[in-house]
Amino acid sequence: MIITYSDAVAISMNTLESIIIGLTLSSACGFRIFVPPLVISLAVIFGHLPITSGFEWVGTYPALWAFALATVVEIGAYYVPVLDNLLDTLATPTALAVGTFVAAALFPDSDPLLQWTMAAIAGGGTAGILQAVTGITRLSSTALTIGLGNAVVATVESIGAITLSVLALIAPVVAIVLVATLLVVTLTRVFSKQSYK
Repeated sequence: MIITYSDAVAISMNTLESIIIGLTLSSACGFRIFVPPLVISLAVIFGHLPITSGFEWVGTYPALWAFALATVVEIGAYYVPVLDNLLDTLATPTALAVGTFVAAALFPDSDPLLQWTMAAIAGGGTAGILQAVTGITRLSSTALTIGLGNAVVATVESIGAITLSVLALIAPVVAIVLVATLLVVTLTRVFSKQSYK
């Protein structure tokens, strides 16, 4: 089989798009862990998103219902005082794991070592950074407002997860620019605070 230049470009563009979607959805795990898997499950079921072999189960109705239930419970739990801060301690390692899983499910089929290494570093890393920032934001809100402002933080995080997940599917380039901006702003703030110490 001969691959033409236009075929090679199309394959490269599809690969790049899969990587961008995977990174964006894994980043959204930093806001709400189960929203991106729910969006992926819906998109796969309705044929709008190809998924890496071995992850086909994500596009089944049992998986969809499990992700939907987990999403409702997670979003609701963040509106319960004290429980929200406790969830943040559990959410950071979970966001790393689910972010890695999401990225691996969408990265193109390749060498498994390369696929999972990229997923852990890029997908898990961005999810972990954003989750750590949301946890710090909630702790600050708890300290400044005695927890009264935490509902606002929870709402913004949920909206962020949903928006980023939907954008990943309909406008992946816009979504990845938004993720890059969030990461740059976050890391700049962290390093500027470190330099003042």
